[in-house]
Amino acid sequence: MDEARKARLMAYCRIDALEEGEEALRQGLYEAAVSYMEQAGISEPEEGTARRAQYDLCVNYLVLDGYDRRDVTITGTIVSANPAFRRMLTQLKLTEPVSNLDT
Repeated sequence: MDEARKARLMAYCRIDALEEGEEALRQGLYEAAVSYMEQAGISEPEEGTARRAQYDLCVNYLVLDGYDRRDVTITGTIVSANPAFRRMLTQLKLTEPVSNLDT
């Protein structure tokens, strides 16, 4: 991940500075989010496209969710999936470009 992408991710997560040991955590969460997208059938789009902006928002959401919910249990509030994230993820899956080999 380049520095510009890292800065956008940090801004999305509202993290000004990482504490000791959190750089590896952030990198691991980012790699897990990218892997999740790939396993969901969504390939990483080219930079500078609207599709890439949606992809980055989904990855950012997954990283922030993992960062905020590091505890084993969640107490005190009702937790449900973010519907905006779910709609964007579904749209990316349904509009995934098809290679010539798949036609």
